[in-house]
Amino acid sequence: MKVIITGATGMVGEGVLLECLDNAAVSEVLIIGRRTYELTYPKLKELIVKDFSEISNHSEILKQYEACFFCAGVSSVGENEDSFTKKTYDFVVPFAESLSEINPAMTFIYVSGNRTDSSEKGKVMWARVKGRTENTLMKLPFKGQYNFRPAIMKGTKGQKNVKTLYKIMGPLIAPFISAKTLKLSDVGKAMINAVAKGYPSQILETEDILKLAK
Repeated sequence: MKVIITGATGMVGEGVLLECLDNAAVSEVLIIGRRTYELTYPKLKELIVKDFSEISNHSEILKQYEACFFCAGVSSVGENEDSFTKKTYDFVVPFAESLSEINPAMTFIYVSGNRTDSSEKGKVMWARVKGRTENTLMKLPFKGQYNFRPAIMKGTKGQKNVKTLYKIMGPLIAPFISAKTLKLSDVGKAMINAVAKGYPSQILETEDILKLAK
C-alpha cells in the first residue's frame, strides 16, 4: 500500500514512519509537512507545504495513496479552549475534508488521545476538543476512518524525535501499567492493518491498538 503521514518530525509521526518504511506491506510513504525530514529512504517521498490548506492544489498526487496517518498535533499545555481548537480541530478537520473530496477511497487514521471525550461535554478541555474532532472525522465519506487513542508510548529504535518526558518516565511507568503502554512500532503496525483488514470500531483504545498490531 501507499500511505501519507503527517507529523513525521514529531515523536508519534516519526515512530509510525519508521515502521512503515520497515514494513513490507507499505510500498511508498509520502510525508506532508512544513519542513523537510532529515533522513532519506528509497520509498520515502515528501510534499512540503506552508499551510495544510494547500493540499487541494496537489490532488493528482494525493489520489495515488490508499491511506493517511494523521500524527501531527500539539500539546494542550498552556492553551485555552479557543487556541487549542484552532491548533487541533481547525487544523485536522479542513485537511481531512479536502482529502476526502480528493480521494474518498482512502482510509484516514487520526491519532487522538487516551480519555478523549466523545460527549464533547466533559470538564477536561483538551478531551472535549479532541472528542469534537473525532466525531466530525467519523462523518466524512472516507472508505475507512479510525481514531487511535494511545496512552503511554515508547519510541522505536533509531528514532530521534522522542520527548524527554517519555524517555525518562516511559521505562519507569511501563512495568506497572504494561496493558496501557504501546510501542510506536505497534501503533504503526495497527495502522497498516487497519487499512488492510479494517476494524469493527472507529475508536481504538490501547487494547484495540495492541490487538490490531498482531
